[in-house]
This record gives sequence, C-alpha cells and structure tokens, in this order.
Amino acid sequence: MTLSIADVQAPGIDYKAVSPLMAAVGGSIVVLLAGLFPGRWVQRILVPLLAAASLLAGLGLLIWAWEPGDRAPTVARALDVDTLALGAAALFLVAGLVTVLLSLRAEAPREAGRGEYYTLLLGSVSGMLVLAEANNLITLFVGLELLSIPLYVLCATELRRRTSLEAGLKYLVIGSVGSATLLYGLALVYGATGSTDFSRIGSAIGHSVGFSDPLLLTGIALAATGLAFKASVAPFHQWTPDVYQGAPTPITTFMAVATKAAAFAILLRLFDRALISSQTDWGPALAALATITIVIGNVGAIPQRSLKRMLAWSGVAQAGYLLAGVVVGTKLGLQATVFYLAVYLAMNVAAFAVVVARERVSERGDDLASLENLGQASPWLAWPMTIAMLSLAGFPATAGFIGKFYLIDASVSGDYTWLGVVIVVGSMISLVYYLRVIAVMWMGRVEIDLPTTPPRRVKAVAGWSPEADAAAQPEVVLVAVLAAAAVIFFGIWPDPLFDAARDVGTSIAGLR
Repeated sequence: MTLSIADVQAPGIDYKAVSPLMAAVGGSIVVLLAGLFPGRWVQRILVPLLAAASLLAGLGLLIWAWEPGDRAPTVARALDVDTLALGAAALFLVAGLVTVLLSLRAEAPREAGRGEYYTLLLGSVSGMLVLAEANNLITLFVGLELLSIPLYVLCATELRRRTSLEAGLKYLVIGSVGSATLLYGLALVYGATGSTDFSRIGSAIGHSVGFSDPLLLTGIALAATGLAFKASVAPFHQWTPDVYQGAPTPITTFMAVATKAAAFAILLRLFDRALISSQTDWGPALAALATITIVIGNVGAIPQRSLKRMLAWSGVAQAGYLLAGVVVGTKLGLQATVFYLAVYLAMNVAAFAVVVARERVSERGDDLASLENLGQASPWLAWPMTIAMLSLAGFPATAGFIGKFYLIDASVSGDYTWLGVVIVVGSMISLVYYLRVIAVMWMGRVEIDLPTTPPRRVKAVAGWSPEADAAAQPEVVLVAVLAAAAVIFFGIWPDPLFDAARDVGTSIAGLR
C-alpha cells in the first residue's frame, strides 16, 4: 500500500495556546544568531535585550491565551495548554527574565559567550513550558530533557572556576541518573496500561489493570523517583547543595525557582490526573516522603555558613511543604501548590539577588559573614533579604505565611492533618537559620561556631571595592526590591493570586 502526500494530515495546532512556547523557542534562535555578530554594543546590550524581549513577549501572549476551564489538548493531544500549564509558564518566564537581569554583570555570559548563554537559558525555559504542558509520557520526557540539558551546561559556564565546572559535571551525572530512572518508570507504566496518554492511563487503572499490579507499581515508583531528583525531594536531594553553591549565582536562582516549579507542575499533572483514581494508595507514600524532606531540609540548613548552600537546603524543605499539595489529590491542594510556587519564586528571587550583589563586592563571597552590618551599609539590600527570610519562615504579613496556611488548609481538608502539623513544626525549626541571617545583617557578627566549607573567594569587578555602594549594580537591587515588595503585597492582599490559583484549579476535571 502506498501513501500520497494528500493522505498525510498534519496535526491540528491551537497556535494561540502554544504562542508562549513559540515565543521562547523563536527567541532562542534569534538570540543565537545575534550572538554571532561582534561588537561591544551587540554582545552586552542587544543580546540580553533580545532575550528579555522574547520572555516579555511570552508573558504577553500568555495573558492573551489565558482561558479558565477545560481546553482541548493540541498538537495531536501531546500538549494540554490549560491554566495549570499557563500558570506554571508565567513562573518560568518571570524567572527567566530575572535571570537575564542578574546576569548582566556576571562573569558566566562573558566567559561562555553571551549568545550561547542566553540561548541556553531560553532553551531551558522552552523545555519547562513543554514539560508543564505535557499530556503524555513521551512529551513529558522530551520536556524534561530539553529543560535539563541546557542547565548542565549553564552550571559550568564560569569556565575559570573549578567549582563551577564541578557543579556542571555533578548535575550532569546525577541528572542523567534521574532521567534514566524516570524513563524506565514511564516505560513500565506504558507496559502496564498500554497507553502513553494521561487520561487513558487514568482510565486503564482500575479497569484493564489494577493498582496492585507489580509492573504498574514499579513504574510509578521509578517515575516519582526521577521527578523527585528534579524537585530536590529527599532522599534524592544530595546534588542540590553542591550544585547550587558551585553554579553561577544567577543560574542558581533560576534553578531554585523555575526547575522546582516545572517539577511540581508535572507532578500535579501526573498524579492528580493520570493516577488520581488510586490516590488513596500512593498518597501515604508521598506524605511520608514529604515529612522526610521537611525534616532533612531544615536540619541540613542549620549548620550552613554558605548562603547558597543554606538556601539549597531550605529549598529541600520547601519542596516538602509543596509536596503536601500533591499528596491530598484535591482541587484545594492543586490551588495551594500553585499559589505557594508563585510565592516561593518571589521569596527566593529576593534572597538570591542580595547574594548576587554581595558576592560580587565582598571578599567573603557567599559566606554568611558577607552580610555583616548590611543593615547599616546598604539598607536597600538588607530589607529585601530580611523580608525574604521572614517570608520563608512563614511570618504573618508576608506571602510565605499565606502560602503555608493555604497548604496546611489543603492538608487538613484532605484528611492529612498530621502533615499540616509537620509543616508547622518544620517552619519552627527553620527559624534557627533564617533568623540568624537577619541577626548578622542588623546586629553584626554572631559568634557561633558552625561546621563550614571554605568561603568562595570572588574577584571583585574592576572598579569596585568591598564597600561598593548598591548603586553600582542597580538592576540587581531593583530585582531584590521588587521581589520583596511582591512578598509584602501578596502577604497583605493575596486576592489576585487567589483568583489565579482558583483558575488553575479548574484545569484538572474530576478533582474533589
């Protein structure tokens, strides 16, 4: 039998729905081509400007494409661009824009090539968009790899620093193990259910295959393990502190917020859509994993003097809080998770922006001592860090408090009251290291002997001194101040984020 061109039909594509993805992919191509042209103006201004423009275009198209309620999958059912995908996409695009601003004076783009650096960043954002929109197992894996491969390179873009190269290699090795584990698990899920489509997998479980089927159970366990690597869920978090500390700090910022958001977006889609019929079976296992993650993350952060390592361990604990929203398998849990992801972005961006500013001018690098008396020396940096630490700890009048309260409410409503108690206890433990940072900034040196790693020595940028004023890097201060302002704004008036979270809650039908 022969086929003619007329017999081949292209899949239907909803171009409005996929327009944010097209903006990111198109922007990466334009930035790569622009990076080929020499000249100081092109490299330092035009290339980052084009990268920022593509991300802003993606945000504008995202607002245009936002439609609460059910939406038919597109591209032969490979992508489901619902409000969950679009809400997560907003976080990826904002995180990418922040990274562009923090990278303007960084060493990494200059050493690796600005065109290549920003192209890889946009490529990773594109992978996150695909991952959040994935509607079948194949698209899920493609999105994960498109997300990960550029990050392996970006972690090692400070070519003259050994720890950066080491971070890239560690992330490559451990990330590859996580990807292989995920792929094997997805293959077993396909073998057990006979489908790669999420909705068909959900229909098969309980009908053609029982949840107790060993093939299906093993596949789900391996898939969850692979995604846990990306989300920094314990005990699959071991790579996180080393990679966060070694990578260029703008890339660490991007990984800390965007990669975690992408991992939880697909966790929500996989467990709350494809596997929701068996929530009573996998829920307790994920709840135990969340508890372990909260405890290990908070305890591991206490002895850290490196701010990047401390925030890495803090991120592990935060992953445990976020996992509570996945565990309950309810619409409220979905909304609480998305709300907290948005809040988490603002809190971490504020903190990492201050770390970027201080490590560029301080001989102590990212060591806690670099913040000594920052309240007197540079209040424009000290206040954003203070607000970020209080919000991460869950203090009232901050967005972090509202986010944790939302997650606790979801846990209690989903019959996991004890998990809500664990979130409260974990937040109390976290006060030890969050308040220590605030004390160092406003009260000077705090005499506590802690186990430590040698502080990273950073060569100050030409013309700067350790006492350089914040005005020397206004874009970094702007990012810190705006992120801190968002934390306070949504802590006092969270209604806009609540409305967006409720729209996201309509994306997955059948949740109670």
